[in-house]
Amino acid sequence: MDYRVIKENDLFLLTDAKGNIPENHYYGLGLYTKDTRFLSKLDLKINGEEPILLTSDAAENYMAKVLLTNPHMENDEGLILWRESVEIERTRFIFDDVLYESIKVKNYFPKPISFTISLHMDVDFADMFIVRGFQTGNIGQRTGQTIEKRSLSYHYIGADEVKRSTSVSWDMEAKSVTDQGDITFEFHLEHDEEETFTLMIQPQIGATNPKEIMHRDQALKLLENSYTKWNDKVTKVETNFQPLQRLIDRGIGDLRVLLTDLGYGQFPVAGLPWFGVPFGRDSLIAALQMLPFNSEVAKGTLLTMAAKQGKNVDPFRDEQPGKIMHEIRFGELAETGQIPFSPYFGTVDATPLFLVLLTEYVKWTGDFEIVKQLKENIDAALNWIDHYGDRDGDGFVEYYQEANKGIANQGWKDSSDSIVHRNGDYAEAPIALSEVQGYVYHAKMGIASIFDNLGNADIAFKLRTEAEQLKDRFEQAFWMDDQQFYAIALDKEKEQVGTITSNPGHALFSNMLREDRARAVVETLVSDKMFSGFGIRTMGVGESGYNPMSYHDGSIWPHDNSMILLGMSKLGYKKDVNVVINGLVKAAEAFEYDRLPELFCGYGKERGRPVKYPVACSPQAWAAGTPLVFIQSLLGLFPNSLQKEIRLSPNLLENMDILKVDNISIGNGVLSVKVTRNAGAIQVEIDKNTTGFEVVIH
Repeated sequence: MDYRVIKENDLFLLTDAKGNIPENHYYGLGLYTKDTRFLSKLDLKINGEEPILLTSDAAENYMAKVLLTNPHMENDEGLILWRESVEIERTRFIFDDVLYESIKVKNYFPKPISFTISLHMDVDFADMFIVRGFQTGNIGQRTGQTIEKRSLSYHYIGADEVKRSTSVSWDMEAKSVTDQGDITFEFHLEHDEEETFTLMIQPQIGATNPKEIMHRDQALKLLENSYTKWNDKVTKVETNFQPLQRLIDRGIGDLRVLLTDLGYGQFPVAGLPWFGVPFGRDSLIAALQMLPFNSEVAKGTLLTMAAKQGKNVDPFRDEQPGKIMHEIRFGELAETGQIPFSPYFGTVDATPLFLVLLTEYVKWTGDFEIVKQLKENIDAALNWIDHYGDRDGDGFVEYYQEANKGIANQGWKDSSDSIVHRNGDYAEAPIALSEVQGYVYHAKMGIASIFDNLGNADIAFKLRTEAEQLKDRFEQAFWMDDQQFYAIALDKEKEQVGTITSNPGHALFSNMLREDRARAVVETLVSDKMFSGFGIRTMGVGESGYNPMSYHDGSIWPHDNSMILLGMSKLGYKKDVNVVINGLVKAAEAFEYDRLPELFCGYGKERGRPVKYPVACSPQAWAAGTPLVFIQSLLGLFPNSLQKEIRLSPNLLENMDILKVDNISIGNGVLSVKVTRNAGAIQVEIDKNTTGFEVVIH
């Protein structure tokens, strides 16, 4: 990455590798919360000159460290007084809506030296959509600065009449402070002497006075304690295959960074830097990936989505009753109705995915109380699927953009060129996507089973009947006999969009596909046409729309692979599971911090290493959740609280001899499993089972 990003709850900082925020940077660097930039410039200089970067590291997820030194310094006669002799270490983290940055300076010159560290700051209070160049509009204005002895505050009144401000304070005497945002500190250090000062930057929305800021050390301790508690809660994985171990550890850490709470429980935002907000589809899939590791996140996600469920028919926001949102934004443009993201509902898959996550969450936890709590939301979502989702009554769920500032393609492949016929023509809406029909089938069958358990047999029978009818219609309408594969979609004329893509692979998890055709889908997905050696492509080589550098038409998305893996594992395709996992593990080794990015280019393994996609989010929630799916898929782990049963079908990668997974939360207890390879044979030990469920090993 050519940037550094840290986040805690709803506040994140995006800087260059030196830790600075250059003004008008092409990547929109800054300090953000509620889709507003509360710091738009931050430059650090020593004696008025730019320091030299030594190293920059953000491997710890919640903390970034940057090491700098001074350039050559000369006196008035041009003589060098001291070379690279001052160590400047910048350490920053975020806690309780405050950014803390400690700057430590140390003298390695053999003599005493004097120098200044100066910081220049500014704030534009820009809406994120304006920062990224997506939108212009009516905005507010700056209302001045306030300078006190150890603080500097910037003020703004928005077009939404909300007061916003940025308060900057520091814990040592400054030599000078100006209302232009210049803060200068003076140092006189002996050899080997060091000194540290801390900046505290606090965004404020609506409040007249900044809240009291706790001491840096106390804040850091509380932040570290929150990570300890998180790690204590999550399932523990141990394997001798270190590339996979690193991926798991990184994924768990990244998901903790991406958690946010809007008042209904923690849930994952989509990704950093630009999607640190609730996304229906992304948050739901990431929570689904996390079920074997921390099911409480799924509950928080479900409650958050239910609280924001559509209530009205509002074409401006693509909203209908019962629909689950696509994305919510909190900035000035959204608050004044200049953009439809308050929230925006232009997604066709979030509503069935809401029900899919609910059914899988209940299977893992046995928490039937949430079903009772969300009964009205469930009924509204099902009603949306049958009425608003099925626009023409043909039994398939389609999308069509109503909002003039909304999204045209409303599945997960939401770029404008992603749904393309084999002749190169773009499909016209209304469009029925293959994977969405799989989600609907999965949702209705799952909710039917839950309703059966709760004594609602009539509703369960109706849902199951509808699901079986959908299954039959899908086979007739989407199967392409000449390709031995399913179409990605049906267009407005109900013609097949026949391009070979990864989309039908998602339907494997629903168990909707005919058995022989499911096998054909798997074979295509791991063929050279679709599998690059590093993962399954979004579109097959040779298709008219194929472009390995594209966003959705030939690139590789780890989360896309993870949804396919869940289906492969559930249906028992162990060999193919291993092929896909091995490819992605190999790919991860080429990326910074062993972190799978949002996506990467779809070039084949003949290039030797995966090719980066230039603007992929990292960390990104459903990419971070993908290694967690590796573990579930290798274990073949699918619990069902409705039947009091845990199904296991374990397997190991070629380079693995042990996979130990401890304290998997299932029902009201935990399961610990150890899988080993002994003389070429796979052996399974159940180290602990306090779930009360029967473990069935295949």
